[in-house]
Amino acid sequence: MTHTTDLLIIGAGPTGLYAAYYAGFRGHHVTVVDSLPELGGQITAMYPEKQILDVAGFPSVKGRDLVEGLVAQAATAKPDYLLDRTARTLVEDADGVTVTLDDGTEIRAGAVLITAGIGKFSPRPLPAGEGWLGRGLEFFVPSFAPYAGKDVVIVGGGDSAFDWALHLEPVAASVTLVHRRDAFRAHARTVEEVTASRTRIITRAEVTELRGAEHLEEVDVVVDGETTTLPCQALVAALGFVADLGPIQQWGIEVHKRHVVVDSAMRTNLQRVFAAGDITEYPGKVRLIAVGFGEAATAVNNATVAIDPTAKVFPGHSSEGS
Repeated sequence: MTHTTDLLIIGAGPTGLYAAYYAGFRGHHVTVVDSLPELGGQITAMYPEKQILDVAGFPSVKGRDLVEGLVAQAATAKPDYLLDRTARTLVEDADGVTVTLDDGTEIRAGAVLITAGIGKFSPRPLPAGEGWLGRGLEFFVPSFAPYAGKDVVIVGGGDSAFDWALHLEPVAASVTLVHRRDAFRAHARTVEEVTASRTRIITRAEVTELRGAEHLEEVDVVVDGETTTLPCQALVAALGFVADLGPIQQWGIEVHKRHVVVDSAMRTNLQRVFAAGDITEYPGKVRLIAVGFGEAATAVNNATVAIDPTAKVFPGHSSEGS
């Protein structure tokens, strides 16, 4: 099967969805590919209920609501979505780019925009948790309702661990956060909020054993050599994840520390291949959703010239009348 498009966007997270809208604004036929089965990227997969605080114009917006708005905005471009598929190969020539997906679909595009976040990601495993996934152990919290009335243990010290502790505390019977160090990677304000809540924080500790019949019932936590048993029907291992750019690294694109190197036009070292969002690297890079939106617009405008050399980089403001 061969699919032809003006702009192929690889990654359907916030940056990719905004890029799809903007590509439509520039008059392009746009196709979006993502390895996940749903739109929204990491937000949908990892924290749809999380309140996001760094998107311009929204003092606070739930991840799910942000994705819903971006999908509605992108719909104006009438994009073709090819979900649950992974881009395997990319070949650039003088007239365009050919990308082959893992299901054999071949996409011919005038330009490609990579907005794949950090690439494919997999959670870091909890050593004591082998065999417990789906029986009380989870790596992500897409919905808070299943935790209502349960004793929840969260392992980790980063933003996800503290965000989930903050949101689960009102609905769970109890929340205990276990971290191996005294220092946390999470944002200081969130740490303060969790510390002031009913959540119990245990540091210099690790979960060493999970027990239960068909489902998790309790866990052992070791602190300074002493073991404490906690009631636990739900354990969230928020230990971060391992990023993998996968096939992207074989496409001839310059990569630095698992990120794609771009110039000020968001162009890679390949003339028809651009990148935007968390996956990009350049001096002074700041990885925020808001930054990704700006990079998407920059990338699409410059990709427009690659697609049609007679076009202008800047088309005028989207708020202008016809």
